[in-house]
Amino acid sequence: MNKFARITLTAFVFALIFAPATIFAQDGTAAETTAQSVSMFKNLISIGAGMVVIGAGYGIGKIGASSVESMARQPEVAADIRGAMILAAALVEGAAMFALIVCLLGYLL
Repeated sequence: MNKFARITLTAFVFALIFAPATIFAQDGTAAETTAQSVSMFKNLISIGAGMVVIGAGYGIGKIGASSVESMARQPEVAADIRGAMILAAALVEGAAMFALIVCLLGYLL
């Protein structure tokens, strides 16, 4: 596991551990607690949207790096590799857009 994956996994675990603790450790009336919970939920959705963008950028970067390396090793199949790279990048981008739309709808509702 590389350094970026370890940092991302650590941040995700900390968010999962400490976010519920801050939601449930609140004082006040039910209305205040509900408003604070909704605010915390929206903050977590924003963090999720950021993680989606980071993950998509990392994935497309890996696709591009691997395809350029493959083209350098076998220039005669560069057109086939380019087509596969564009298809894979489009699939990653589509999944990221879907996840961002889900995050946006969760934030607005």
